Amino acid sequence: MEFLTEFGLFVAKAVTLVVALIVVISVILSAAQKDKGEESGDGELRVRKLNDKYRRLRESLEARLLSEQDRKAWAKKHKKDEKAKAKADKGKRKAGAEPADPKKRVFVLDFDGDIKASDTDPLRRAITAVLSIAKPGQDEVVIRLESGGGLVHSYGLAATQLDRIRSKGIHLTACVDKVAASGGYMMACVADRIVASPFAILGSIGVVAQLPNFHRLLKKNDVDFEVLTAGEHKRTLTVFGENTDKGRQKFLEDLEDTHVLFKEYVSERRPELDIAAVANGDIWFGRRALDVNLIDQIQTSDEYLIEACEHADVISVTFQRKRTLPEKLGLATSAALEHTVWRVLSAFRNQKIQ
Repeated sequence: MEFLTEFGLFVAKAVTLVVALIVVISVILSAAQKDKGEESGDGELRVRKLNDKYRRLRESLEARLLSEQDRKAWAKKHKKDEKAKAKADKGKRKAGAEPADPKKRVFVLDFDGDIKASDTDPLRRAITAVLSIAKPGQDEVVIRLESGGGLVHSYGLAATQLDRIRSKGIHLTACVDKVAASGGYMMACVADRIVASPFAILGSIGVVAQLPNFHRLLKKNDVDFEVLTAGEHKRTLTVFGENTDKGRQKFLEDLEDTHVLFKEYVSERRPELDIAAVANGDIWFGRRALDVNLIDQIQTSDEYLIEACEHADVISVTFQRKRTLPEKLGLATSAALEHTVWRVLSAFRNQKIQ
């Protein structure tokens, strides 16, 4: 037991030294990279053809259902066909041949929203890339959207990014598998068509704000808290100060005005919607949402994209920010610490069991 104790202390010292060195190196590298901007490559655009993904899934299953002899024959033929196709495509490119009837392209974007709509920046970059090559009236953009909403200004910007697609005359489809509520629905309503799964949550066209107030607690303990402002409405409600009916009324007026803007935004993009009936903050599941025209079709995103693969090139486009070296070192350090702690605890636990 004494040996294990000494070993644990040695490991703790070693880990402390390594962490200290990594922190120093990270600070130096972070300072060196501080002024590097977008031109230095702070992320990368990832493009993947979903037709190939679904085809490989199908072929994999087909091959597994064959006997071993048939599988070998199938693999040989498949390899031969792939080579012939690649050779033909290379010949066409070399000759500069243009297809008489270019195939439709469906560009697939993803947005997974938190309260701050943090995915807006990658979405903005992906949209910029797609709009540089997408052809109005021919190509389509599909946004796979998941969000329960969040900050008004953050989701307002995210929805405006999607507006860029429609303003270019490119058909936009929103696919919702789980939830597009509040700010999430603000984004979804921009689309020409909204497709949702049967139990996806939609709606929540409303505005909410809440904050605690500790004024009575401070007063009970003889603690004064003063809020000094210049401007009648600079501060309406406060967490620590005493809230007034006048400030509360102004705050409610601001909430109502935000709600009106939200309703107007949705109405402009879905004019067939009875906004008075659905803009009460309530939510609807997929099938019920179809009944009140919040969506246009019941279908999962997988079904929609697999069908699209039959008549179009379906291409997933995502922008992923590259991690800096300090961030990578931080992740590596965290993993190493977790592994070390687990090993030490395991050693002590085994000793105790013995």
